[in-house]
Amino acid sequence: MKRIGKWVFFVVFILILFFAYTSVFGIYSEYGDYTITHVKGIQDIRWGIDIKGGVEAVFAPADGIDATDDQMNAVKSIIDLRLVNQNVTDYELYPDFSNDRITVRFPWKSDEANYDPGEAIKELASTAQMVFRGGTEADGEELLTGKEVKRAYVSNIQTQNGEHQTVVNLEFSSEGKKKFADATSKYLNQRISIWMDDTVISSPEVNSVIEDGNCYIEGGSNGKGGFSAEDATALANKINAGALPFNLKIESYGTISPSLGTYALTAMGIASVAALCFIFLFMCIMYRLPGFVAFIALLGQLAISIMAVSGYFTVFQSFTMTIPGIAGMILSIGMGVDANIITAERIKDELWTGKTLDGCIANGTKSSLSAIIDGNITIIIVAVILILVFGPANIFSALFGVSTTGLIYAFGYTLLVGVIANFIMGVFASRLMLRSVSGLKFLRNKRLYGGKKKS
Repeated sequence: MKRIGKWVFFVVFILILFFAYTSVFGIYSEYGDYTITHVKGIQDIRWGIDIKGGVEAVFAPADGIDATDDQMNAVKSIIDLRLVNQNVTDYELYPDFSNDRITVRFPWKSDEANYDPGEAIKELASTAQMVFRGGTEADGEELLTGKEVKRAYVSNIQTQNGEHQTVVNLEFSSEGKKKFADATSKYLNQRISIWMDDTVISSPEVNSVIEDGNCYIEGGSNGKGGFSAEDATALANKINAGALPFNLKIESYGTISPSLGTYALTAMGIASVAALCFIFLFMCIMYRLPGFVAFIALLGQLAISIMAVSGYFTVFQSFTMTIPGIAGMILSIGMGVDANIITAERIKDELWTGKTLDGCIANGTKSSLSAIIDGNITIIIVAVILILVFGPANIFSALFGVSTTGLIYAFGYTLLVGVIANFIMGVFASRLMLRSVSGLKFLRNKRLYGGKKKS
């Protein structure tokens, strides 16, 4: 077996402890009354309705419109998409076709103290109808609508003075591409205003004819000044969600109490800490040094699982954590413990044959790999199927009912992330640390690995 540097164990150990700590507690800075979040922790997780409660609203067509089933399905799809764009997966959506009503329930955001459910519901019901008009007045010539916009997305550009600016990029359909080319040709060196629900959001000056169907919107009422990242994302999401077939009115809304009770999260936290302590003692007593290394890897696996739902990495938003989601995480942790037990047992078996320590570690880790991979691949397949079938943005969810979509999706998501984290930590990192630590002279006693005597 090729030796690994003795310093590798300490580097991996410190990195795992750092990620474990920051994934739980986050990193924040306080400036007076303001708190700036640098790294999100557990407190930034959006908890599901079953844990923290949420909001319930009933929508109906405005102006007494008698909606068709197709229109109701269109409304349902758009509300679906808007919730998914906000990364809300634990939601319930019930269309009542006979009475033209849609009931929606969704969880609180992480900043409950500043969360206005009324504004959140109004955002879901907004039509978000985008229109391009010549000039800056509301009665200007209508050039094209949001239906000709293929997609909208946020990006950063560098201005002429070297500064970076957040913009919303627009990509037009083939029909919109021609219309936009004609519009920029007609209004060259003039302004084309962009309206959203009778409100002008930008009125940039046309500096050239745009024929490739791609442009971007800068922030500010005159098309200058730049968006904040949050405002740009919100605008892109609205444009992508499209326009409702008719205006919605809010018939009622209110709050939903959590089904677990006020102290459920505290109880789960205490139980988790107690379980980790028990696992630590069990692994160290039964498997000694490999057990200790396995527990460190387990902390790393748990950290990655928390990161995936808290929004630790800025490229991912906070994921809605539900009771089934917690169950998926616990099951993946069990898979991680099992993987390390298999490896430790194989190493112990090798040691009792009288081989050298290095040879036993090499043979034990190698012989256990196929069993670990087989078991984890099976779980990955199950988790992917759950995500595909019950995913909120997936067409198959309509076959199984919207009331369970978010819950089962959350279970599949946390299970998949946990198993992937098991491969990273329980298979790769733990073996790396074990091979490294076995190079330390005072830790080469076979009894520390389950053997009978020194090598």
